Amino acid sequence: MKLAPHLHRIGNDIVAVYLVDTDEGVTIIDAGLAGHWRELLAELASMGRTLADVKGVILTHGDGDHLGFAERIRRDHRVPVFVHPADAARAKGGPKPANAKQRMRLGATLGFFGYTLRKGGARTTYLTSTVDARDGETLALPGSPRIIALPGHSEGSIAIHVPIADAVFVGDGLTTRHVLTGSSGPQPAPFTDEPAQALASLRALLPTGATWVLPGHGAPWNRGVEAAVAAVEKAARSTNAA
Repeated sequence: MKLAPHLHRIGNDIVAVYLVDTDEGVTIIDAGLAGHWRELLAELASMGRTLADVKGVILTHGDGDHLGFAERIRRDHRVPVFVHPADAARAKGGPKPANAKQRMRLGATLGFFGYTLRKGGARTTYLTSTVDARDGETLALPGSPRIIALPGHSEGSIAIHVPIADAVFVGDGLTTRHVLTGSSGPQPAPFTDEPAQALASLRALLPTGATWVLPGHGAPWNRGVEAAVAAVEKAARSTNAA
C-alpha cells in the first residue's frame, strides 16, 4: 500500500512493515512476520522494484514480530540488517526481560495472536549477523535514514527519521492500536521493558518535526509528531490515574 511519495506499507494495523522508495533504491523498516514475505514481493513488484533494489533493512528493535523475513533477506539476498547494538543479542534469539502483567481484552488478544500464528510467528528465524545502527548515525541507505535512540520498550529500541518521506518510524516506542486491548489512538505500547523510560524517550522525536509517525502496530499517523507524543503522554496519565 502506498501511503505517500517514497512511503509504502505492508501488513496491517496488527503488524506493519514499511518501505522507503527513492531513486537510490529501497530501505525496509522492520521485517514483520515470516509470512509477510509474499506481501513484500508483491509490494515491490507494484513499485516496479525487485529484491535487488533493497539496500538494507533497519530493525526498530529485536522482538520476534519485527524480525519476520530479516534473516531470509540477509542470508539469501545479502541485504544487511541494521539493529542497535543493545538489541543485537535479542534479535539473535537471546533472552529478554519478563514484562509486568499486561492489560488485555479477550477478542483483541486472540486476534493478535491468531494473526501472528497465521503469518508464521511460530517459525521466526533469528538473525545470525547484524550491522550496528547507533544513535545519531545517518546510514548510507536510500532515504538517508537517521537513527534516534528510543530506549524503554527494549534497551536498544530506536526510531528512524527519513526526511525525504517526512516520516519517523517508531517501532514499539508507541502504538496507535494496542494489540491486547484493541484501543486506538497514540498510546504506550504493551510488552515494554521500562514504561517510564519509553515515555520519556519520545521527547527525542520532537526535533524531527515529521508529519508521519509510523508504529509497528496500529494505523499510520499523519497529524504530526508533536500531536502524537502529546496524545501518548495524555494516555499514559489517564492509565496511571485509573
